[in-house]
Amino acid sequence: MREGEKSRLVAWSRELRDVHERLREALAVTRHALAAGEPAEPATRDLLLFCHGFCTALTAHHQGEDRDLFPAIAEQHPELRETLHYLRQDHSMIAHLLAGLQAAVARAAPPTVLDRHLEGLEAIMESHFSYKERQLLAVLETLALDADPGAVLGPL
Repeated sequence: MREGEKSRLVAWSRELRDVHERLREALAVTRHALAAGEPAEPATRDLLLFCHGFCTALTAHHQGEDRDLFPAIAEQHPELRETLHYLRQDHSMIAHLLAGLQAAVARAAPPTVLDRHLEGLEAIMESHFSYKERQLLAVLETLALDADPGAVLGPL
């Protein structure tokens, strides 16, 4: 294997960690916008913008994994199919939580309600990311997948 090929293979594990970190930061910015906001309408608009960006990025990340990354892993590492099944279940649960958050923001729910949504989402997201990193990073260092990381892991 040439050095450039090895660099490209290892990049998948680094890309995943980087995307997870950016999503964590986006959630922190969203929570900060809520905490710093005033009960007036401008704070709700700001939160709506932050939430929309964060929710869109997290959804794109999980869709790309389900569409491109997980099938490639399952093909090259069939022993991980059960792990991938659990990760897809997490994606479904996170999508449900995101929908609840978006609905709460759209109806201008009180900050305490919005914070509960964000706190729950943060807990599940962190658990999911940590599990995924423990289970898949070593595999991603050897994964042969010729695809654009932004398309597979989501743009952010």
